[in-house]
Amino acid sequence: MSSEKYIHTEVENKIYSYWELNNLFKPKKNKKKFSIVIPPPNVTGSLHMGHALNNSIQDLLTRYHRMNNFETLWQPGTDHAGIATQALVEKKLEKDGIKKNDLGRDKFIEKVWEWKNQFGDIIINQLKKLGCSCDWSRNTFTMDENLSKSVIKVFVDLYKKGLIFKSKKLINWDPVLKTAISDLEVDQREVNSKLYYIKYPIENSEKFITIATTRPETMLGDTAIAVNPNDEKYKMLIGKNVTIPLVDRKIKIITDEYADPEQGTGAVKITPAHDFNDSEIGERNNLEIINIFTPDGKINENAPKKYRGFDRFEARKIILKDLMQNDFLVKEENIKNKIPYGDRSNSIIEPFLTEQWFVDAKKLSIKAKEIVKTNKTKFFPKIGQKLIFNGWIILNLGVFHVSYGGVIKFLHGMAQMEKFLLRLVWKKQCFRQKNFIIKMLN
Repeated sequence: MSSEKYIHTEVENKIYSYWELNNLFKPKKNKKKFSIVIPPPNVTGSLHMGHALNNSIQDLLTRYHRMNNFETLWQPGTDHAGIATQALVEKKLEKDGIKKNDLGRDKFIEKVWEWKNQFGDIIINQLKKLGCSCDWSRNTFTMDENLSKSVIKVFVDLYKKGLIFKSKKLINWDPVLKTAISDLEVDQREVNSKLYYIKYPIENSEKFITIATTRPETMLGDTAIAVNPNDEKYKMLIGKNVTIPLVDRKIKIITDEYADPEQGTGAVKITPAHDFNDSEIGERNNLEIINIFTPDGKINENAPKKYRGFDRFEARKIILKDLMQNDFLVKEENIKNKIPYGDRSNSIIEPFLTEQWFVDAKKLSIKAKEIVKTNKTKFFPKIGQKLIFNGWIILNLGVFHVSYGGVIKFLHGMAQMEKFLLRLVWKKQCFRQKNFIIKMLN
């Protein structure tokens, strides 16, 4: 038995360097072909156990087919992770006493590229340390010029085919980063909160209807009060008008199954522009939509002058004080509830109405379903095959969702739409040179 110690940093570096120098990971021409496109890890991140697991499986499959004389390619690349990168660059600038807005767009983008060039290869080197046998000569970054041009081309093609369109939609909005984020980037945290009971005066009456809310500032954008149609205690009030306290605007008491007689007072304030459930109720009942927030979470011009310009939480304090002074605040309770936080900014996320891009998944799903039916695509385990035909299935494409099976699923902002398009064009690079896409455009 050898008495020499095994020093992995020396042994493994030598072996991997030999593999790379001898181009052992490049495809060798053959009729039989096999390829894998790596799910691109974020350029901002470091590998975790999930990466180690799925990349080990990909490496195993790649090496198996390479050893069996397939023309084999494992296409590597990294994702630009726009929001995460922006947050990291902003923090670095703050340490240097520089504000992003003082730099301007072009200078800030230059700083982002400087950061990418300095730190962007960390995760690639970690993949190499795992022994991943990707063809690194084809390594791709989602913001490479050829891919950016491809995104524009595919975007226009899909638009002309009627597969993508623009419309206003309620989304998860980060008031600190001033961007839409996906459900995957929202951290639902259980916190100590307060439930406020507020009474709304009924028109031509000395009576009130009381609602309970954790976000009293959103009452500035209320457009209805909903009660359950089977709730006997409110039947005499259905169709009547009430006045929103402090706002002096009249709204109607409507019926909707969403209102639960067992929850709170059984009456629910409806603010379609600032709550996902309320948005659906608003669509069902054709309610007016009033947005009361600016992109940075301040009260806008749609609210009474007294509250305009205040941050949402400062406005909450002022509104509660005014409700109390005017005898509209019935009581408050201490409760525990879940609050959505942005996983990068650590700020409370607001449902916010913005103009966004959609993909028509119903049309896109037709070909996908046919491929599954003919077994060209196989699911492991087979439960996945049942899901795609029994209603809907959500495919996670980076940081957003596309719902296959007939539902038009929202894409959270232009950055997510770009990622969707990149997935379409990236795979065309397999077994081709990097400039293939540019040639395709010409």
